[in-house]
Amino acid sequence: MKVTIIGLGLIGGSMALAMRRCGMVEYVRGVDSNPKHAETAIALGIVDEIVPFSEATIDSDCVVLAIPVDAVPQMAIKLLNRISPTQWVMDVGSTKEELCEVISQHPARGRFIATHPMWGTEYSGPEAATADSFAGRNVVLCETERTDREVVQSVTEIYQRLGMFVMEMSAEEHDTHAAYVSHISHITSFVLSTTVLEKEREVDTIFNLAGGGFDSTVRLAKSAADTWIPIFMQNKYNVLDVLREYIHQLQLFRKALERDDRDELRRIITRANDIRKVLQGNKH
Repeated sequence: MKVTIIGLGLIGGSMALAMRRCGMVEYVRGVDSNPKHAETAIALGIVDEIVPFSEATIDSDCVVLAIPVDAVPQMAIKLLNRISPTQWVMDVGSTKEELCEVISQHPARGRFIATHPMWGTEYSGPEAATADSFAGRNVVLCETERTDREVVQSVTEIYQRLGMFVMEMSAEEHDTHAAYVSHISHITSFVLSTTVLEKEREVDTIFNLAGGGFDSTVRLAKSAADTWIPIFMQNKYNVLDVLREYIHQLQLFRKALERDDRDELRRIITRANDIRKVLQGNKH
């Protein structure tokens, strides 16, 4: 299989490396608007050649969109305008509703599949890409009923060979769930980090006292703004809904502490402990 990957950052680069290692692709073309990313991707063997967007569909079985989510819908339309009946396009972004709405009436809609491999790190760029990124993780396929069956089968096989567990859901369901399990985690990390930096002016003290709990909680705060601002904006209403509940829970904790209410604090913490059962129950 010959693949073109548009966007040679963490996810796009990792997709290329993972598919190479599994022996699924014989040739990988890359497209990236950042010349340094393109140069690095060539140097690291992530792609075989760099081509302009105008040549993205030439002699490729599949085109993978791994770019910021606000650019995906229009880029998807441009690709669907160019592909042949045997080619197909997939994205790997974190939001799906706007994308699926924009492409819904396109004549080649059946040749597009919206996917979200549930993996990522706080790092970005092709140098952060790894070949073993996706194994053991979940991947969501959205609106498969609107995608040609052979495309769904091909993408399912790709992800399964990468070691992923395939799930299907609507675009609306995906964006709602992603707001809870992914997007709010990043917001929490960003806000906690800025809170500490505002209150703790002595940087050395932060590093000297920071333990594993703090480090793991703020790890995501190192994530790139250019990646996450488009995600928050595209999933704005779901994220706002989650934030309302999150702020409500913070207020309950604050009130319990103000009242020296040990029983309420115990109830909140014990209830939070139940997340272990949820996480263990969803492990494959």
